[in-house]
Amino acid sequence: MTYHFSKTVNLPFDSAVAATTEALKRHGFGVLTQIDVKDTLQKKIGADFRPYLILGACNPKMAYEALMLEDRIGTMLPCNVIVQQRDANKVEVSAVDPVASMNAIDNPGLGKVASQVRTLLKQVIADIG
Repeated sequence: MTYHFSKTVNLPFDSAVAATTEALKRHGFGVLTQIDVKDTLQKKIGADFRPYLILGACNPKMAYEALMLEDRIGTMLPCNVIVQQRDANKVEVSAVDPVASMNAIDNPGLGKVASQVRTLLKQVIADIG
């Protein structure tokens, strides 16, 4: 089983980030966190890295359902979505597969929520570009 859904788009990096954020909003997600990996690696260890952004996305309704079923599920939230430069003309957008993440937890109700989130995240990725 793969642990992510990905799509490569022909957009400038910043446009891909904006398109991803908008697609997340259309499907009920907000961006709670944003980690600029390129900037962090440069500041912390002086490494030169390609543009790479981690968006911590959350669908409040789905998060609430998951928390009601499993109070420690917050260790696996929010859902990470990455936007990374592949080459001068290509940007890849990837989202975690929540079903793969939740396989370690024996809770059938949580599996149903993860499947719903998976469907939404697949739609987000399909909408970009």
